[in-house]
Amino acid sequence: MIRTMDGQLYTGITTDMQRRWHEHSSGKGGARYFRGRKPQSLCLLEEHSDRSSASRREAQIKKYAKPVKESLVAQSHGSLSLELFNNVTPA
Repeated sequence: MIRTMDGQLYTGITTDMQRRWHEHSSGKGGARYFRGRKPQSLCLLEEHSDRSSASRREAQIKKYAKPVKESLVAQSHGSLSLELFNNVTPA
């Protein structure tokens, strides 16, 4: 999950988080969601064994109200993989 500069939360899936972050932040190849929005930080990162389970989880999270998403984000802090991406700055 990515937090945008305006405080929104974006949920998506990828096989390469660094590549996808660059696409979202550069405006080249990223989701349409980021047209007019800039990513601020990666706030939740989950790993799944296959694309199917990742897609199911993505759909589940997208149905949640923002307070539930914020709760997931709050519970995730301290994850090593999360800390590695928090320092990636948008291009």
